Parts: sequence; structure tokens; C-alpha cells
Amino acid sequence: MSYHFSKTVTMNFDEAIDRTKAVLKENGFGVLTEIDIQSTLKEKIGADFRKYRILGACNPGYAHKALSSEGHIGLMLPCNVVVQEHENGVVEVSAIDPVASMQAVNNNALHDIAGSVQSLLKKAIETI
Repeated sequence: MSYHFSKTVTMNFDEAIDRTKAVLKENGFGVLTEIDIQSTLKEKIGADFRKYRILGACNPGYAHKALSSEGHIGLMLPCNVVVQEHENGVVEVSAIDPVASMQAVNNNALHDIAGSVQSLLKKAIETI
């Protein structure tokens, strides 16, 4: 089982960031965090790296349900969505598969929630 789902897009990196945020919002997710890996690696260790942004996406309703059913599940939240530009200039958008990431947690209620979030994230990635 793969731990993510991805799509290559025919837009530049900045357009992909904007479109991803908009589509996430349309599907009930807010972006709580945004990590610019390219800038961070340059600043911290002087390394050059491709354009790579991690968006911490959260659907508040499902986050509340997950946290209420499993006290430590916050370790796996928010759901990460990555927008990256590969060396050939192709831009790819990927999202974590919450079903795959939560397999180790033995909680049926949580698995149902993860399935619902998975559907929403897949729809969002396909829409971008």
C-alpha cells in the first residue's frame, strides 16, 4: 500500500501552491502550517534544494473527531500535502494517505474517520 497519492500538474510552482490551497479550502481543509523546505535548508545548512513546500492541512470537524476518539492521534495531525518541483521542472502535488498512515493505530472509530478524510484528500488532489 502506498502512503500517498499524487498528481503532476501543468502549472508553475507558485500557481500550484495557490491552486492547492484553494482546492483544499473547497474541500473543508484549512492550511495550518506552511514549511518552505527550499528556504529552510538554505538558511539552516546552506544546502541548495528544489522548490518544495509542505502544507499542513486540517479539516477541523474530522480533526475533532479523531482527537476525541484517540488521545495521541495529534502526533499524526495535520495531514501533510506537498507541492514540489522536480529537477525536470514538472510540478507534483501529493497528499498523505491517512488510511495508510493510521494503520498502526488499533481503533476502529479512527479508521472510519481516516477513510472519510482519505476520500476528501483524494478528491482535492484529483481536482487540482
